[in-house]
Formats: sequence, structure tokens, C-alpha cells
Amino acid sequence: MGITTAPHRCIIGRLIMRMRHLMTSSIYKKLSYALFGALAIFILLTFKQYGVSNDEEVQHVYGRLLLKFYSSGFADQSAFTYKNLYLYGGFFDLVAASLEKILPIWVWDIRHLLSAIFGLAGIIAVYKITEKLAGERAALLAALLLTMTGAWSGAMFTHTKDVSFGACMAWALYYSTLISDKLDRIPRNISIKLGIAVGFALGLRIGGAFSVIYLLLLVIIACLIQAPSLKEKLSFYTKAFIGLLPAGIVAFAIMALFWPWAMMGADHILIAAKSFSHFEFDMSSIANGQWFSIGDISRFYLLQYLAIRLPEVFLLGLVAGLIMCGASLLRINNHFRAYFSEKLPEITLAITLLFPLLFVLYDRPALYNGVRHFTFIIPPLAIFSGIGLSNAYQAFKTYPRWKMILTSACLLLAFNTCYLLFKLHPYQYLYYNHFAAKSMQQAEHDWESDYWSSNIIESSKILTDYINNEEAHLAKKPDEPYYVAVCAESFQGQVYLDKRFVVTRDWVRADFYISATTMNNDAMLNGKTIGKIERLGAKIAVVKDRRDLIGEERRPHQAKPD
Repeated sequence: MGITTAPHRCIIGRLIMRMRHLMTSSIYKKLSYALFGALAIFILLTFKQYGVSNDEEVQHVYGRLLLKFYSSGFADQSAFTYKNLYLYGGFFDLVAASLEKILPIWVWDIRHLLSAIFGLAGIIAVYKITEKLAGERAALLAALLLTMTGAWSGAMFTHTKDVSFGACMAWALYYSTLISDKLDRIPRNISIKLGIAVGFALGLRIGGAFSVIYLLLLVIIACLIQAPSLKEKLSFYTKAFIGLLPAGIVAFAIMALFWPWAMMGADHILIAAKSFSHFEFDMSSIANGQWFSIGDISRFYLLQYLAIRLPEVFLLGLVAGLIMCGASLLRINNHFRAYFSEKLPEITLAITLLFPLLFVLYDRPALYNGVRHFTFIIPPLAIFSGIGLSNAYQAFKTYPRWKMILTSACLLLAFNTCYLLFKLHPYQYLYYNHFAAKSMQQAEHDWESDYWSSNIIESSKILTDYINNEEAHLAKKPDEPYYVAVCAESFQGQVYLDKRFVVTRDWVRADFYISATTMNNDAMLNGKTIGKIERLGAKIAVVKDRRDLIGEERRPHQAKPD
């Protein structure tokens, strides 16, 4: 009596370990939900602090024109002749234009709030995908990593096309992961949800076709693994096709709704694909201080920018993930088919990561603005990095000293990144890690800086305060307006300046000049600097008074490397 046998002790031990695991998982889940709540509060408190970006005016006009197309009973087709916007889907812009009519909020704030909601949705998708692949701890880490990435969380208010597209692609990846190990018996409800996510992605830009390519590659790979004979392969492909048919129908219908131009010609989708695969115009970019035409970029441009835009702890997770993957592959015995058959969700993630990177290396499309056009690859990278850090932590479980070193390094790197993002606010999208340069000042000079001209909201306030003080001192107002040259879209300046100011394209005539410092654009016009925007020692933008200049001093100069 009172003696516990070995089998019973073993069962009790397993129960205790199971309870501890459940309690730990519950803590990670609660922390994840707390993160989502904190992000929602942050969005609501700050969404009015971000300036209108370069493309927002034309994008919103496109949304309004699409709304006219539907409200006129398809009679008004001006949306399909407006600039080149018809090459894009109008999902985000159509929703924003609709919300403009019902919400008592300034339209540009509506767009930034809506875009930030997409950004949060992308973080939640990353959490859910990682939870399925590697559990709650990895899911929390992945969500935190994406949140700490300025190219996502800092961009999610103003990069309305890029972040919304990235979020839709992340949800498409989530549902692709759910069906990856059941392609011969895909549940209809999941297939429909997959179609919704893919349809929304296609309803934003033709790049949504990547998600379709991922699915096709997944089906082919899964068939090679799970169906040895020809007969089994034909059966597998047939079942997969039937299972994905609802997804295809739903995706096609949603794409047609938000991108009607794509349905108005048999070759329209191909035209859009060709346009964005090899578009080129007179524009330059910069990488590590070197200037070049966007048609002559290095094949490694995207990899370069990922290496210096992602936080150091994010990169540490990627390295850890690669090491863990390599170690796992080395342990495979002769049962390759059985091993990879159980890894189809992970293979889905691998396809999503590798295909776009290999596409850029092979096709070398014209790129600029750093990672902006491939923002959609950041969420999958966060998933892989989160899993890498979680697995590294687990691997050091029996090595307390190494586990402490890893934990301490991650916390220090994470706190440093959070501090930098805090100091950069509201320009978090300009974040560069310490591999970019010795200082943030040098990084903002050697790489793309405020390419979206988000500074205009703050620069306009600097100019307005300067004129207010001048007029108060002189005790009179001028008879003519002040002419302002803005190194951005004219609309961006006019939307924040009052009626005393006129944004002009005649830069010789301009009384004042507002410009970001990216690629030395601030040097294109002379003038006395009356204000500048700085973060962490880096000069982001300047405001110049040009009224005392005469003759050749008033003429603009070509922006050139130092």
C-alpha cells in the first residue's frame, strides 16, 4: 500500500509533462492575443499621424471610378482609361471609396486605417500558420518578428497596395497549408476560403497569380511523394482538381468583381502580367551608396535589401531555421517518401519562400524602393524565422547556459529594434538594421530613404509655423500666395497646406522647397534651410526658403551621387 509501480509512475510523469505543455501553450496564446490587442490600440491611436503617400491620390481616384462603373450600371468605363491603373485590381481602392461615403473620417485617414487593419490581419495570418506548423511558442515569435519589422508594421499605414496584398497572400498561404496534406480529399469549406483569399490577392494585383503557382507546385510535389504509380497519379490529380475547383471558381469571381478590366479581353491578364514582369521607366534606385537605373539592378537587389531591412533577431531566426532544416535533412534515412509525406505543410511554406526569390534571381525584374514590391514575402520569412528561433530554444533545452545566451541575445536585439522603431515614429518604414551602415544617418544616405514622401505632413507644418511666425512679426499678410515646390506629387503638399500656399510645378518660381533627402533630392533646389526632420541623427527631409535667391541660383539641379 502506498507504493506506486513503475508503469503508473511513467503515466503520471507523462500527464504532468502534458499539463505543463498545455499551461505553457496557454501562456503563449494569451501573450499572442495581448499582442493583437496592443496592435489594435496602437492603430487606433496613431493612424492619423502618417502622411499621404505618392500613389494614394491616383489609387483613390481609381477606386472612385470603379465605384462609378458599378453605380452607373457599367455605363461609366472611365476607370479603364485612367492612367495605367486598369492594370491593377481595385479591391482596396474600391472598398476605401465605398467607406468614404459612409464614414465621418477624412478620406486619407480612412485609407490609412483600412491599410493598417490589413497589416494586422497579415500578422494574425502569420500567427495561425506558424501555430499549425510549430505550435504556440513559434507562433508568438513569428507574430512578434513581423510586428518588429519596420518594412511591415511601419509600412502598413501608407503602403496601401503592398501591405494589403501581402496580407491576402498570407491568408492564401494559411489555407494552402491547411489543405496541403489532404489534397486528395480537400474539404469544400476550406477550398472556398482559399478561393476568397486568392481572389482578394488577384483583386489587388496580378502578382496574386503567384499563389496559384504555389498551389500547382504543391500539387505536383505532393503527387510525386504520395502517388508512386501512374494510375495513382492520375487519381490524385483528378481528386486535387475537383477539390480545388470551388477555390478556382470563387477566386475568379472575386477577381472579376474587383478587377473588371481583366475580364474585358482574353489577353488582358497576360498584358498585365507582362507589364509588371518587365516594366521599366526613367527612374533610379540606390543600394549601399551605389546609384543605378532600375533596369540595370543587380540580381541580388532584393536579397540585399532583405538583409538590411529585417531586424537582426529576425535574421538570427532565419539562420537558425536554415541550420535546423539542414540538420533535419541529414537525419533522413532511406524512407524519403514517408518523411516528406508528413512534411507537406512545411513544403508549402518552402515553396512560398523559394519561388519568388528564385524568380527575382532568374528574371531580374526592374525593382526600386527596396523590398516594397516584394513586401508579400516578409510574412513567410517571419514564419520561418519564428520556427527557427523556437526550434533553437528547444534544442538548447538540455544546455541551460546556451539557452540563456540565446534568450538574452534575442531579447537584447529585440529591445534595440523596438527602441529604434520608437525613435523613428512615424517613419518606422525607414528602419534599417546595423548591417546597413555604421549609423542610421549613413544608412538613410546609402539606401532608399523616405521614398514615399511621408514627411510631407510634418514638413508642411514646419513651413506653416514658419510663415505664421513671420506674418505675426511683420503684422501683415502678403497680397500673393506663397509658391511651394514639393519633391513628391503636388497633391501631397496641397492636401496639408492651407490656402495661402500654392504647390507649383514651376520650380524656378518657387518661394519654398520641401523635399525628402533620399538620393540627394533635397539638393535639387537651393535655398536657406528653415527646418528639417531628423530621426536618430538621420536627416529625413528639409524645408528651404528661396525668396532671396536670384538668377541662376533659382534653377533646379539634377540629383547626383556624392
